[in-house]
Amino acid sequence: MAINKEQIAQRIAKELKNNTYVNLGIGIPTLVANFVPKGINVEFQSENGVLGMGPFPKENEIDPDMINAGKQTITTLPGAAIFDSTLSFAMIRGKHIGLTVLGAMEVSQSGDIANWKIPGKMVKGMGGAMDLVASADNIIVAMMHTNKKGESKLLKKCSLPITGVKCVKKIVTNLAVIDVTPQGFLLLERAPGVSVEEIKSATQGKLIVKSQTPEMNI
Repeated sequence: MAINKEQIAQRIAKELKNNTYVNLGIGIPTLVANFVPKGINVEFQSENGVLGMGPFPKENEIDPDMINAGKQTITTLPGAAIFDSTLSFAMIRGKHIGLTVLGAMEVSQSGDIANWKIPGKMVKGMGGAMDLVASADNIIVAMMHTNKKGESKLLKKCSLPITGVKCVKKIVTNLAVIDVTPQGFLLLERAPGVSVEEIKSATQGKLIVKSQTPEMNI
């Protein structure tokens, strides 16, 4: 069966490397802060000027003045720093961010990402996505495999306005963990109980499948 948003974040947390700066986009990516593995030290950064974000706040921890770039309320850990967006974007453009986790509306088989605009609809805005995809060396996308209509979001080519070209390295969805390679999407893991055929039918882009595809260990 497909995994939920919290489990997507939990799986992405396994990709965290010790002593790195990590930028979390809005939506599912913010949940990654709840699942940092023991023994791993990471500093979560937000484009609006926060370094040292903690887990997503519980209802009794919400401070309406403490928000991330997507206007979601956050918590901070001891030693956190708050500064202006000029310094924050200097961190991003200076390539000091070791990992960026973003949500997306579409990803192409060549690693293009569309996550900032749906023509004719109101969205929160791109935040720092343009700078992040242009500057980050490691981008993981957290997303649902299909949209509300059941249409694939992993495409041959993006149909929505593109945020960045050939920048996504890995995708974690409610169905699978997928690497983006020059040959197309490479299936690494499948959600517990989800078959390879289900993933194939939900993926419009080219999907490369090895002889054995293990289930995610969440």
